[in-house]
Amino acid sequence: MLQAARGPALSFTITIIVATYERPDALDAVLRGLSRQTDRDFEVVVADDGSGPATAAVVDSWKPKLGAPLIHVWHPHEKFRLAEIRNRGIAAGHGEYFVFLDGDCIPRPNFVAQHRALAERGWFVTGNRVLFSEKLTREILDQGLTPEIWDFATLRKHQRAGGINRIRSLLSLPLGPLRKWKAKNWKTVRGCNLGIWREDLVRVDGFDSNFRGWGLEDSDMAVRLMRGGCRRKEGRFATGVLHLWHPFQDRSSLTENQKRLDELAAASRVRAVSGLSALKPAG
Repeated sequence: MLQAARGPALSFTITIIVATYERPDALDAVLRGLSRQTDRDFEVVVADDGSGPATAAVVDSWKPKLGAPLIHVWHPHEKFRLAEIRNRGIAAGHGEYFVFLDGDCIPRPNFVAQHRALAERGWFVTGNRVLFSEKLTREILDQGLTPEIWDFATLRKHQRAGGINRIRSLLSLPLGPLRKWKAKNWKTVRGCNLGIWREDLVRVDGFDSNFRGWGLEDSDMAVRLMRGGCRRKEGRFATGVLHLWHPFQDRSSLTENQKRLDELAAASRVRAVSGLSALKPAG
């Protein structure tokens, strides 16, 4: 197992950006997972893409018991503006290192410690997820089950019952140089579990808010990070999260977002077309 980083060279504050929209029960489970972290030197920013008061109530309920600073940023819901609300989260965060986590992905207790151990200047870390079935997700949320602390035998039991698609990638393995074998591969980078240094986010001007609707805003970010000099480091077998089931996402914007990604491939720019520097007050 990787060890949590120690010493002044690796002593830095982490900001966890949790993106959410109208899933207060899932967000509650994610914040519960963050409250169990063994590494406590972090803050949480809930980046809310226009949810109603139930989400605000969940955030407020966790402020006195999370054990870490908790900030809630919000803008009105206009289609699906994940890239923009993540940028608002970045702007509100104070950390040197940012970890992006979706609001339906439950972290296990070593999540922050493992991200800290893997953090390295000039590299961003791509974590992984395992998928939970609709039935198991409902049981977890309705019964208040705590899968973030299930042991491997329990996870295996649920996998055999069809509740989890895979569990092998939840093992903690050192991997060493193999973590860098996809250094220049931007494909399969997912924003649901992604670690990036603040200085690198600023260099590329954050996510591109022109990506609206589902898909490819994380690919756009990965391409620009690499153009800016960063390389990809594998977080699999260290930072895996538990992805709760959700209905199939509307992908009607995917064609337009693919055009934007194709335009980026034909250009040479590093900065977002509409990024952090273009943010206006929410409202």
